[in-house]
Amino acid sequence: MSGHITCTTENGIVHLCLNRAEKRNALNGPMIESLHTACRDINAGNASLVLLSSEGGTFCAGGDIDAWSQLQPEAFGRHWIANGHRAFDALARLRQPVIALLSGHVFGGGLELAACADFRIAEEHVRIGQPEPSLGIVPGWSGTQRTVRRFGSQVIRRMALLGEVFSAREACDLGLVDRVVDTGQAMATAQSLADRIQSLSPRSRELVKLMINAAEGEEVDRVIDSLAGTIAAASDDLAEGLVVWRQNRREKEK
Repeated sequence: MSGHITCTTENGIVHLCLNRAEKRNALNGPMIESLHTACRDINAGNASLVLLSSEGGTFCAGGDIDAWSQLQPEAFGRHWIANGHRAFDALARLRQPVIALLSGHVFGGGLELAACADFRIAEEHVRIGQPEPSLGIVPGWSGTQRTVRRFGSQVIRRMALLGEVFSAREACDLGLVDRVVDTGQAMATAQSLADRIQSLSPRSRELVKLMINAAEGEEVDRVIDSLAGTIAAASDDLAEGLVVWRQNRREKEK
C-alpha cells in the first residue's frame, strides 16, 4: 500500500486516510492502486464502518497533474481514467457505510472521491468546486455521473460550467454535504454518526445500503444478484438440492 494512503482499524471502524499534504492530497497512480486494494480488503473483512479522511488543508485536490499531464491520450483514457474508476467504484460499492470527513478543501477529483461516501461532514472553512474545464479537461472519475445522481445536475452545472466554488454552508444547503461543523470537529461528529450506525442491525444496514445504491443506479445488476443469491442460499431448497447433488456424485464415483 502507498505510504500516502493509510488504513487502520479500531473498534470495528476502518480509518482510511489520505496522507500527502505536501501535494494537497492529489492522487497519483500508486495512491489510486492503494485505494482499490484497501477497498477490496475492507469489503472482505469484518469492519462495520469506514471513515474517509485526510491530512493537511485540502481533503483532496483530485488527480495529480504531474501524474497525468504527460500521458498520451490513449494511456490517459485506458489507464488513468479506468484505474480511477475502478478504485472509486470499489469505494462507492463497499458494503460498509462510508463517512467522508471534509476537514480541508474539496476540488475536482476530490469531490468525485467524496461523492463515493454515504455521508459527508464538512468543516466550516471548507470550499468545494469542480475546476476541470478551466484546465481544458472534463471530470473523469464519475464527476458528471455519480455526482449528478447523488447531488443533482444543476449543482454540478454550476461548478463545472460556471466555475462556482461553494462554501461549506452553501454546499450543505445544496445537498453536497450532510453536516457542517466547526473547524476541528469533523472527527468527533463522525464518531457520533458512527455510533448511531453501529447501533443498527449489521445485516439490515448492509441490505439498506445495497438497495439505496440500486435505486441510484450504482451497480444495479450486482445488487439484484446479491440480494437474490442471499435469499436463495438461506432457503431449504438449496440445502435439499445440495444433498441430492452430493448423492448423485457419490453414485457416479462408485
